[in-house]
Amino acid sequence: MPEGDTVWLAAKRMNQALAGATLRRGEFRLPQLAALDLAGVTVREVVPRGKHMLIRLADERTLRTHYRMDGSWHIYRPGARWRGGPGYDVRVVLATDEWECVGYRLHDVEIVPTSDEHRLVGHLGPDVLGPDWDLAEALRRLRSHPDEQIGVAILDQRNLCGPGNLYKVESLFLCGVHPWARVADVDDRLEPLVTRARTLMLANRDHPEQSTTGDLRRGQDHWVYGRKGKPCRRCGTPILVGDQGPHTQERVTYWCPRCQATDAPIDPLARTGEPGRPRPLATPG
Repeated sequence: MPEGDTVWLAAKRMNQALAGATLRRGEFRLPQLAALDLAGVTVREVVPRGKHMLIRLADERTLRTHYRMDGSWHIYRPGARWRGGPGYDVRVVLATDEWECVGYRLHDVEIVPTSDEHRLVGHLGPDVLGPDWDLAEALRRLRSHPDEQIGVAILDQRNLCGPGNLYKVESLFLCGVHPWARVADVDDRLEPLVTRARTLMLANRDHPEQSTTGDLRRGQDHWVYGRKGKPCRRCGTPILVGDQGPHTQERVTYWCPRCQATDAPIDPLARTGEPGRPRPLATPG
């Protein structure tokens, strides 16, 4: 799933293309919105809210879209070939005289009065990349569920919105926190953990590459993410991988059992280097 910095950059580029311009084409290829035509409507601004994109119109309506796992917006000059996928994957087309913005495989496409935006995003916690970021409120929300696994809590957009699995995994490693530790057991490390996640996202928000090591070279850009079985860059211990999260919502989680050691029990379904092989309930060492 795209991280908040990916949505932030996409919203920035969409805003540059659309803000202040009048749509000559505004069509929806979705059954529930197929009859809606935005041609002639002026775009006021495009802003991100966590992983949601809000396209605010001058007629006081807001179009919300969400990428989920496979969505994307692409921007083209008029007449250029669209390259975001097959035509049947196009969900929204917003075009001005200068630009064509094409939304592929978008989810949660909805249009509401701008005054009702809270219906769409009001449940979200403080936005890590937003102008109204509130660290104290994010920490308060995390601490309100002391028995939650920290790796699950960081991804819960109701606590803080924006971080995805990549920044969860990398921030936990850099702060020496095991993904399956309870929130209550790492209370003294919650603030540096959240601050680290925000620092990494701020460092990456202006470009599509997502490096947490400071090195943009492929294979050198992450500490543990995507490095199953490879030696930890700090201690040399093989990186482990496991599925974490509620049923049907599990996220692949990477960690170093030495740098992120804990006394908390490990999920018995956490995988070793062999896919499908259960890892025994034990304390990593």
